[in-house]
Amino acid sequence: MTQDDGKIKINTEKFGELEIEKASIFDFVQPIIGFNKLTKYTLIDYKPDSPFKWLQSVEDMSLAFPVTLCSFFGIDYQFDIPDEEEKLLEIEDADDIFVFNITNIPQSNPQGATINLLAPIVVNLKNKKAMQIVLKNTNYKVRHKLFEQEKTEE
Repeated sequence: MTQDDGKIKINTEKFGELEIEKASIFDFVQPIIGFNKLTKYTLIDYKPDSPFKWLQSVEDMSLAFPVTLCSFFGIDYQFDIPDEEEKLLEIEDADDIFVFNITNIPQSNPQGATINLLAPIVVNLKNKKAMQIVLKNTNYKVRHKLFEQEKTEE
C-alpha cells in the first residue's frame, strides 16, 4: 500500500492495482463477523452498470465481499438501528446513513445468488464509521434469494 496526495494505491488480488481516495475508506468500529482483525474497507465499482460493488479490505488484499443495495432488486427492507450501534457509529442524522448487504453469487449458478438481510453493513457517511449489525427479532434471513425462481402451476 502506497500513499500519495490524499490517495492510496493498493494491489488487490481480485482487481490488481487500484488508486483510491483516502476519504473513501470506511473504518469499521466493530469488524465484519469472522474477520476480527480487519477494520478498513473501501467500495470498488468494478463494473459501472452493475448493481453489485465490492467491499474491498485495504488491510488484506485477498479479501473482497460482493455487496449490493436491496432497492436494486425491489426488496422491501426496513429496520431500526439499535441504540448501542447508533452510538458507536455516532449517527446524528438519518440522512447520513448508507446501508448495503453482502451477497453470495455462486459462479456455477449466478441465478442462485443470495443476499444477507439479517446482518446489513451500516455506514455513517459523515464520519466514515461502519459496522455490520446483526438484527434481532426479525424474519430476515442470511440467505434471501435475489432472483426468485418462477413458479409453475401444476
